[in-house]
Amino acid sequence: MAGTKQPPLSARQSLWLIAAALAAFLPLAPYLPQWLGIMTALVFIWRSALLWRRSPLPPRWLLLLAVAAATLAIAIYYRTLLGRSPSIALLVLLFAMKTLETRAARDGFALVLLAYFLVMTQFLFSQSLVNAAAMLLEVTLITAALLIMNHQRQGGVRALRQAAVMLAQAAPLMLLLFVLFPRVNGPLWGLPSDAYSGLTGLSETMRPGSISQLGRSDAIAFRARFTGRPPAQRLLYWRGPVLTRFDGGSWSMDRVFPRNTLPYSAAGTAFDYTVTLEPHNKPWLFALELPGSIPPEGLLAADYQLLAKVPVRSRLRYDIRSYPGISAGLDESPAILRQALQLPPRSNPRARAMALSWRADIGIDDEALIQRMLAYYRRQLFSYTLSPPLLGEDSIDEFLFDSRRGFCEHFAASFVFMMRAAGIPARVVTGYQGGEMNPVDGSLIVRQFEAHAWGEVWQKERGWVRVDPTAAIVPSRIEANLASALPQGEPLPFLARPDFLWLHDLRYRWDALANTWNQWVLGYNPERQREFLANLGMRSPDWQKMTITMTALCGVLLAGFAIWALGSRRKIDPALAAWNRLSRKLERLGPRRVGGLGPRRVGGLGLARFPWEGPRAYAERIAEKLPMIAAEIRLIAAIYEELRYGGAASREGLKELNMRIRRL
Repeated sequence: MAGTKQPPLSARQSLWLIAAALAAFLPLAPYLPQWLGIMTALVFIWRSALLWRRSPLPPRWLLLLAVAAATLAIAIYYRTLLGRSPSIALLVLLFAMKTLETRAARDGFALVLLAYFLVMTQFLFSQSLVNAAAMLLEVTLITAALLIMNHQRQGGVRALRQAAVMLAQAAPLMLLLFVLFPRVNGPLWGLPSDAYSGLTGLSETMRPGSISQLGRSDAIAFRARFTGRPPAQRLLYWRGPVLTRFDGGSWSMDRVFPRNTLPYSAAGTAFDYTVTLEPHNKPWLFALELPGSIPPEGLLAADYQLLAKVPVRSRLRYDIRSYPGISAGLDESPAILRQALQLPPRSNPRARAMALSWRADIGIDDEALIQRMLAYYRRQLFSYTLSPPLLGEDSIDEFLFDSRRGFCEHFAASFVFMMRAAGIPARVVTGYQGGEMNPVDGSLIVRQFEAHAWGEVWQKERGWVRVDPTAAIVPSRIEANLASALPQGEPLPFLARPDFLWLHDLRYRWDALANTWNQWVLGYNPERQREFLANLGMRSPDWQKMTITMTALCGVLLAGFAIWALGSRRKIDPALAAWNRLSRKLERLGPRRVGGLGPRRVGGLGLARFPWEGPRAYAERIAEKLPMIAAEIRLIAAIYEELRYGGAASREGLKELNMRIRRL
């Protein structure tokens, strides 16, 4: 009721609220500015110190001043208060300050509800299985704090156990709603644009050193599951952005005009597989060279790059077929071929002069010129390294004639430049090469450190042909993996190091579990839902059928819970039931004759049994107020004691107890 003064929180309740607040805050700390994380931690320490010393909470005006100053600092740091990161930073700030004004039970309940909401925001940063498990533990702790808010004398271990039981009881209903609630396309939350600022992956441009930076990341780029036997390792070229423009320093994509039809005829051995692509906020998809089908989510560019219709901002699953033996581009347009020959007019003069001299020596034999370039890499003892030196303005010249140390992008860029300088149309293709087969679930895992770049040249009789100079220099990179191609002592991502082979089995199992989580929880989209329900026997599942089924099953589930709850109620001992009946009978005693006395009202004498009152104490109190039935009351109490506590309960004794109470 409005105006009613709320009881203050006990020290124990306040301590549990601080623990719940910390559980909601700590997982978000790595995503906050360092100064805000330190400030929030100091607020919790301050609140704990006040609780320990039993000091009063700070005045409201001081809290308002601190909130205003911190809000201004957040706005200056992010240059806005809108978007995912600044909004959550502001929420964390207000949440921490709320602990400094939590005095009554109503404030405690508000803090608990805010803690639940703050836990939910963690999914805006990470939806991994580890994060979900941590959130479950946090919710259990917060629920235990809520229980202690309602029953402050309840033990901590008992509260945690009861919270876990309550969450387990809610799990069947949660699973039912998850499976049957009609899904919508897209992620669970529409995330603001800054949610993808920290994602890594291939870019629409390539500079010397850009892909070698990805070579230090073991983040998963995508997974692929083949319906049959997968291709050999040397054929695992996952085509991504195709870079045609060169400005002397970096390679970039040309304008693309995607289509929904294949510009070539499928031929050769086909491989069918499903790709589960991690979000990267770019429009490109990945497929083995060359795709023989276009998924509904994508289009195919003129350079055979597979593109999504919208940027990939949530995990995407698509089915595709590829033909590694396709010949494409036999009738390539003159405009595309001219673009594949363009070079800046005065860049890299030494490389240009060498290409022209080779052309003069070899003549019109393009294949011989290609082989001469690959032989040059081998003969000059080029080094393959994740730590190439920085290059200047004429990066191709410096790499080919001075440093001779580089990663795949250095070799691909220099090869394509030399081909163009010699009059052969060529372009750089980026993507991934290889992958690691997980024997637990049969999926091929492609990580960021398998990012790769190679060349593609156009030949009149063959069309576009892949030429990978890395394969000519370090074949083990293509036949095996990155670790086998790098010199001894090169820095490698953790999961690519050969000295951690003993962890492989554990990692395979964890990756398989994470993949199941991605496929069936995070990837449970409308198509997946219809497929799953159809397998369960629901014909043509639509939202009406799913809603009706969900409502009916929820009703059945709730009815089952109600029956279980009623059946699990503790059965009252027959002797105790008779003893309670005696108490009610004496409580109702009204104006009547008692023990030969005249009419007398005794119902107001307080003859009901108190909850804490034992049999003998109750019998003596009744005997004192009603001495005329003292002997009978003492006999009834003695019979009850024997039945209840004597361990010799019998049908005859219970029958006598009920008879004497009835005759009283």
